Amino acid sequence: MRRSAFVSIVVLTFALAASAAPQLEEKPAPMDKAPFHIPVFQNDYIILLNVNIPPGRNTGYHTHYADSVSVNLMPASQTNQNYGSNEVSAPGTGGEGEPGRATFTDITKNGPRTHKATNVGPTPFHNIVVALLQPQSGRFTAGSRADVAGYEQVIDNDRVRAWRVILEPGQSTGQITQSAPGLRVYVHGGVLAEIVPGNADRGMAPYDGDFIWKDAGETRSIKNTGTTRLEFVEFEFK
Repeated sequence: MRRSAFVSIVVLTFALAASAAPQLEEKPAPMDKAPFHIPVFQNDYIILLNVNIPPGRNTGYHTHYADSVSVNLMPASQTNQNYGSNEVSAPGTGGEGEPGRATFTDITKNGPRTHKATNVGPTPFHNIVVALLQPQSGRFTAGSRADVAGYEQVIDNDRVRAWRVILEPGQSTGQITQSAPGLRVYVHGGVLAEIVPGNADRGMAPYDGDFIWKDAGETRSIKNTGTTRLEFVEFEFK
């Protein structure tokens, strides 16, 4: 009788563990701990995630818990499924977009979002996501580059201002002064010179997806000194 009771307990334990396993697998992760969301930089203001989803793979359920900006590097065909819903969006309704597209996710206004993205296409999906760690705006005042050659403003809200820059070989931007802390994300890398008055030109050779943090106060212009098109997105945070 004692052995029979022991066997029953063991069987019940395994049954409970088996029934719990799917629930554990479905438990959402914070976006900075989700599959294929790799944190590569963090400071007092941001966490930067390199998101690279191979064909046929998914992110698992994960929660976007902070306002964020993203820059597309390589589009792909993806489906999306919100946590707790059986509905799966058709490919083409999310995650796609041309390289260089910059978007803002407003968690402060709309609340956290928990979802799973699946790459159903033949190519990797690649973008850079920047989560804003400060819960409120108002710490900084972003500058204006409205009359500066080469800068096209693509985002402006309470949290961030962003500009897209495309330079063909030999082209340069006008000179700007960084008004607030920010970031540059390279969509198409190449060879460039960063020109800061009073300093020797600083050569750089970034790859697609590389980034550089920029503190407030620097005055500079950018020249494409390579042989290929250079494209990047710059942000100033508020």
